[in-house]
Amino acid sequence: MTENKLRVLVLDDEPIVCKRLKPALEKLGFAVDTFTQSVEAMHQVQQSAYDIVITDLKMKEVDGMRFLEEVKKRRPQTEVIVITGFATMETAKQSFQKGVFDFIAKPFKLSEIQDVVTRAAAKIRGAGA
Repeated sequence: MTENKLRVLVLDDEPIVCKRLKPALEKLGFAVDTFTQSVEAMHQVQQSAYDIVITDLKMKEVDGMRFLEEVKKRRPQTEVIVITGFATMETAKQSFQKGVFDFIAKPFKLSEIQDVVTRAAAKIRGAGA
């Protein structure tokens, strides 16, 4: 039996963010799906369960707040990490009220994201143990 990999969904309308995050997180042993279209990602979370979701806030169609609400509604135990170039105290506060695990301002270092995802994974594995 293979080790059960945690599933991560990355949603950011900047393809470069997805391109950088996918290999960085796969290297840590996660199964990663990336989306640049929020509508596609929304459809995907309605079809599949993810352990961790990383989402941008400002996007066309479905914005990150609505997306994270949908993720939490469908699967409350999913840990959501918000990344945004428009970080304000207000958006951070709003995100935490909606149950996000962490909030990261762009530009970020890959190591920063890796640390947060690793912490979220530890929390999930701890809860499931």
